[in-house]
Amino acid sequence: MLSRAFPARRAPATGGRLVTPALLFPGLVALLGLAILLNLGLGAMEIRPAQAIAIIADRLGIPLSTDFTPQQASVLWAIRLPRVALAALVGAALALSGATLQGVFRNPLADPGLIGVSSGAALGAVATILVGLAPFGLATLPIAAFLGGLLATLAVYGLARQDGRTDVVTLILTGIACNAVLGAATGYLTFLATDAQLRAIVFWSLGSIGGATWDTTLRALPLIAVGLLAAPRWSAALNLLVLGEEEATSLGVPTERVRLSLIALAALMTGAAVAVAGIIGFVGLVVPHIVRLVSGPDHRRLLPASALAGASLLLMADLAARTLAAPAELPIGVVTAFAGGPFFLWLLRRARQERAIPG
Repeated sequence: MLSRAFPARRAPATGGRLVTPALLFPGLVALLGLAILLNLGLGAMEIRPAQAIAIIADRLGIPLSTDFTPQQASVLWAIRLPRVALAALVGAALALSGATLQGVFRNPLADPGLIGVSSGAALGAVATILVGLAPFGLATLPIAAFLGGLLATLAVYGLARQDGRTDVVTLILTGIACNAVLGAATGYLTFLATDAQLRAIVFWSLGSIGGATWDTTLRALPLIAVGLLAAPRWSAALNLLVLGEEEATSLGVPTERVRLSLIALAALMTGAAVAVAGIIGFVGLVVPHIVRLVSGPDHRRLLPASALAGASLLLMADLAARTLAAPAELPIGVVTAFAGGPFFLWLLRRARQERAIPG
């Protein structure tokens, strides 16, 4: 009787997927392409998709018949293209980090902030803004944020490690405690800041892609690319790790090495993303949930699909951030929170309803 009333609870033939792999990745690539075209074309100066393609082709030495003005070419190449590239990189990094950590911790609530990356990066950036030193010029703030995130992650992992191994529950609790301490330190430094410093701190802590340049994008690219290429190689181990640590070990998975490697990759990607774009919440938490609902729990699909979906989502969020309140620009973290918060509440309600339905 219940199976007729709730047919969606039957195990589908596709192994829990709503979309087959043959449709999943082409659909995500098409969504990413649409998001890129919208971001390149919409703004104070309109640039049609054909003009955007013609400008890029002209830069590559392939002249097309579509007309465009020098101003359009300058805006596209110097402002919009680096911004699109950085938003796609940051979105992919945050989403892939979230999907990876959810598999490592076997916890759907895990996200990059859980291991202290975001809090450490915030403390490093705020301290740099407050001190006012810039030994590396414009690169000082991103370097300080990245080092802060990396040191915080190492501290969390070191404190949670005992007798040569790391318990997942201990790691999570250590992360929560370290996040609280780092957040308190950041709050204290913010309290000491002047009005001008406070404005910079608040805007950075809410996230922004507005300062994107080719130099910024190229600085983040190598670090994020390492994670994007390396993390999916651990998909099979993650699939076994989800079964439990003892089961995975009995099947030949070096659980401690896998966990350390994946946490390091997630910290690397998140630290680089936070360093160039500030703290952007909910992407690493919500995107893997959405992809898991569509593609199923297999990490061989989940990880690359999360990267593509994260890039698309952050591009659309950045488009909303710079157009909804034009000519002013909203912090992108505000947009992702407005979109991600209600969606996450819906996910929690949906999960609770499913648990209430007998098998």
